[in-house]
Amino acid sequence: MIADSSGTAHPPANLPGTGSAVGPLSLASGVLPEFEPPEVVSAAAAAGFGLVGVWFDPETWSDARAREVRRRLDGTGVGALDMEPIFATPDGDCGFELIDAAAEVGARNVLTVSRGLEPARFAERFAELCDHAAPAGITVVVEPTILYSVTTLTEAQQVVALAGRPNGAILADNLHLDRASGNAIEALGRLDTSLLPYAQVCDGPAEPADTSRLGLFNDARDGRRLLGEGDLPVREFVAALPAGIPLSLEIRSRQLRQHYPDPAERAAAVYDNATRFLAGSTTG
Repeated sequence: MIADSSGTAHPPANLPGTGSAVGPLSLASGVLPEFEPPEVVSAAAAAGFGLVGVWFDPETWSDARAREVRRRLDGTGVGALDMEPIFATPDGDCGFELIDAAAEVGARNVLTVSRGLEPARFAERFAELCDHAAPAGITVVVEPTILYSVTTLTEAQQVVALAGRPNGAILADNLHLDRASGNAIEALGRLDTSLLPYAQVCDGPAEPADTSRLGLFNDARDGRRLLGEGDLPVREFVAALPAGIPLSLEIRSRQLRQHYPDPAERAAAVYDNATRFLAGSTTG
């Protein structure tokens, strides 16, 4: 059995033909971007998720919001897998504030990306964030993405190595890795997988329709697809991950938003699709 961060045990599923154990599923906050964090928690619980991601907006986060998110997590038994995002920039970031909020709600990971920091400075800031998160037992992950300054797993690994903190790690998102290198599976094969506490998974077109910067943003924010409904090697990506780590279903999709305006129904569509796909079915 695999225990998630809420202490709930989930039996691993096996991917046919791989023997790899699939860990608990999490609803990424980006699936429901127009809803507030407490509503996202409730939708995740109603859909059957054991884990959920929490979005942090420094303009709207408050003690009252933290209490309500924690109340719903505790009331449903859903665990907070992660909180995001920390955008590390030359002009500063909300990192300490976000980490404090993550500790309040019990999130076990926080996600950071670099917006314009050169590698040594980002590693220095990453180390500071790790130090601030360590007393709460929180892992800080750097997410490589072609949209920002750290684009590949190799670059992310260099940042983590320079920072030299035991609670520093990497978040692998199969769409971002595919867009950056064209071969996420090969890139994962070169990585120390102990650096991967969880991963983000989606499907999508083999190539973005538009490779301009705006087009790549639209691809990541609006063009993701349910598992099995695109052309990415999702099964191979999951099989290359450490067995049993949580999978965050990062399916940001304009089509899903339009087809499922109700948050619980959208979350259920994502959960049902993923459980069928990971059990070997790509229908539905």
